[in-house]
Amino acid sequence: MKSITGIWIDHRKAVVVIISDDGEKMQEVLSNVEKQQGRINRLRSTESFEPQKVEADDHQERAYKGHMELYYKRVTEVIKYSESIFIMGPGEAKDEFKKHLKGERLDTRIIALETVDKMTEPQIVEKVRNYFQGHRI
Repeated sequence: MKSITGIWIDHRKAVVVIISDDGEKMQEVLSNVEKQQGRINRLRSTESFEPQKVEADDHQERAYKGHMELYYKRVTEVIKYSESIFIMGPGEAKDEFKKHLKGERLDTRIIALETVDKMTEPQIVEKVRNYFQGHRI
């Protein structure tokens, strides 16, 4: 059974649309991570010496990258059987995800990478439908 996939992805969530012989399926994968977390329990402190209570920036960056790698792995699990993958999104996440797919040796399935702004789920589904109808994969 042939399946084609369109993904709208940013650092907070991925909307995956899979079109196959069985029809369309949409799934959302959340990253549950924030790039710029608050200082203490995600709240800004009003106390003096607040910077001394914050983890070092390099530690925060390593933790963030680790969370993103787990997020990209979860998205990859959803699309791993797709024959053609169309990736779109507003920022750097689509390029990072493409790099992740290269590491998983799935990059040969990527047929397009497109920069698009924020979209609603119906808009994403429609864009994926239109892309694959126009390109006859």
